[in-house]
Amino acid sequence: MNGIDGIFNGDSGTVHEAGQPRILALANQKGGVGKTTTAINLGTALAAIGERVLIVDLDPQGNASTGLGIDRRNRSCSTYDVLIGEAKLREAIVPTAVPRLHIAASTMDLSGLELELGTTRDRAFRLRDAIADLNKNVAPDTDYTYVLIDCPPSLNLITVNAMAAAHAILVPLQCEFFALEGLSQLLQTVEQVRTTLNPALTIHGIVLTMFDSRNNLSNQVVADVREFMGNKVYETMIPRNVRVSEAPSYGKPVLVYDLKCVGSEAYLKLATEVIQRERELRTH
Repeated sequence: MNGIDGIFNGDSGTVHEAGQPRILALANQKGGVGKTTTAINLGTALAAIGERVLIVDLDPQGNASTGLGIDRRNRSCSTYDVLIGEAKLREAIVPTAVPRLHIAASTMDLSGLELELGTTRDRAFRLRDAIADLNKNVAPDTDYTYVLIDCPPSLNLITVNAMAAAHAILVPLQCEFFALEGLSQLLQTVEQVRTTLNPALTIHGIVLTMFDSRNNLSNQVVADVREFMGNKVYETMIPRNVRVSEAPSYGKPVLVYDLKCVGSEAYLKLATEVIQRERELRTH
């Protein structure tokens, strides 16, 4: 964990209350694996099937915010303000062009969060406590059913906050040579968070991204990950697709940019699979 081991000594997380949104953290310490793209498009797909979704942008680069068309000038209140305790989460939320999809935007200020919070006792639980108030005293049609947390590409205090707040982790994993090596490190962090901060934390699933069926390495990575993680790997795979890559530069999810492309179809299938797993969890 390189420098943040001291975070793992707070009081254990409390059980999440009934009536709260389902909280999924999208995490992978490797950059460029499709994490933000998955947060944006899974959120859009869930909203399209009737869920009320909040994306919490915890990456100082703010790519989820930009990819949903939120201008940097419209981020006067951000997730940084929420985590340092100067704003409620609702104050940082802005609507997107997608009905039922909102975002709490981020700014570069987040990169200094670790220094700002120092050794504050509740530093690992700032996001959990902020989300706990999200659906309190609001009209039924303005509560959220899902919160998707877009984590930065590192295992730092921000990512630990996301894991301490989440019910489950969704791991985007690029079909590349070092995929399993990075996954092992992430799983160790999840286990450490479960042991010390959030006993109820689970792995919701692993989504294989940037899959190219013509590439032998891609196919080998898929086989290896499925052998290693079994049914934790979603059946749906996100293919390499130029329309998926283009969409963020227009400030749109790919489902809005080009609904008919293979990338959009894959994210709709992934949303269906996520919902199906959620139903299975409720019945067990």
